[in-house]
Amino acid sequence: MPADRVLTGRDPVSGTPLAVTVAAGRITGIGPGPAQETRFLSPGLVDLQVNGFAGHDLNADGLTPQTVVALTHTLFASGVTTFVPTLVTAAHDRITRALQAISAARRTDRLVEHAIPYAHLEGPHISPQDGPRGVHDATWVRPPSLSEFADWQAASGDLVGMVTLSPHFPEAADYTAVLTGRGVHVAVGHTHAEPAQITAVVDAGARLCTHLGNGAHAVLARHPNYLWTQLADERLTAGFIADGHHLPADTLTAMLRAKGPDRSLLVSDAVALAGLPPGRYRTPIGDAVELHADGRLVQSGTPYLAGAARGLADGVAQAVTAARLSLGEAVRLATGQPGRFVGGRGTVTVGAPADLLRFDWVPGASTLGVDTVLVLGQEVGPPRATR
Repeated sequence: MPADRVLTGRDPVSGTPLAVTVAAGRITGIGPGPAQETRFLSPGLVDLQVNGFAGHDLNADGLTPQTVVALTHTLFASGVTTFVPTLVTAAHDRITRALQAISAARRTDRLVEHAIPYAHLEGPHISPQDGPRGVHDATWVRPPSLSEFADWQAASGDLVGMVTLSPHFPEAADYTAVLTGRGVHVAVGHTHAEPAQITAVVDAGARLCTHLGNGAHAVLARHPNYLWTQLADERLTAGFIADGHHLPADTLTAMLRAKGPDRSLLVSDAVALAGLPPGRYRTPIGDAVELHADGRLVQSGTPYLAGAARGLADGVAQAVTAARLSLGEAVRLATGQPGRFVGGRGTVTVGAPADLLRFDWVPGASTLGVDTVLVLGQEVGPPRATR
């Protein structure tokens, strides 16, 4: 039987040196670590919204299980040990095929199966209006349908575990009640809904907001509006993109304070170009985009964002700087908080899966310096040459 492994590092919350013992894929002990340890040790990052990364695109036509496996192992190297593949608005059959590819990938790789608890459908039941719709294809926006959802679940082995919808649809509240009754998370997002419509789906069981503050009109009435309603409802936990581009620092700070640390979490919402070198690229639909060195991804020749292109490790570091959080507070927003929605992951406790991240960080750094990543106790990254 292999010997237990011990990983040391400082608790990001307290700074206390820890020694975490791992055996058979689980955390078996937590004790004091060496005083000279300078690296930090936390749960692996948990990202509830990933569209792609490092050239691997979950929303490209013809998604294969091999792409899903490659994406998963690339995310491991960035410190993400649990993630939710996110599929955007598209034709019924295209969504079906993508779900089947993700399901097949989970069956072929034990670590992929563990890392992907379920899939997230961000649409197609969203606002058709410019602004709230974001870059989703208006052609395929449509009302919620329980029969369509049943088709997706039957085709993928009940893989869908989260759905983002706009509450403006007359069917939204009933649809939400059925899905949440089956254990599927429902999130409010990409919406132009009235406050009463939002409250109705929350009453029906919706408990999340998808990248609050984005997927919205450029100009809103001061009050009431759909942002205030989501910020005010204590039943809703809001996801935020803290990449330094999607939300200005003051906006991110105010929204985090409004929701509070127990009703907030960070997501990357990363697209396939995230993690690639700066330069000019073309998207799968042929649009020319430009990725800047600071991770800002824009439509070429314009100031308009073309997606999120920074990973969750960047988001943690950015949240510390932009929202004036402590390192421990920011790490919790990317571990324990999203972990609540994937079965309670994102903690360093005895008996928990040995999904661990050791990293370097100094105040003002733009990202976490990933040193070691374990998934179920198995070292998965980053490559030794980069350490």
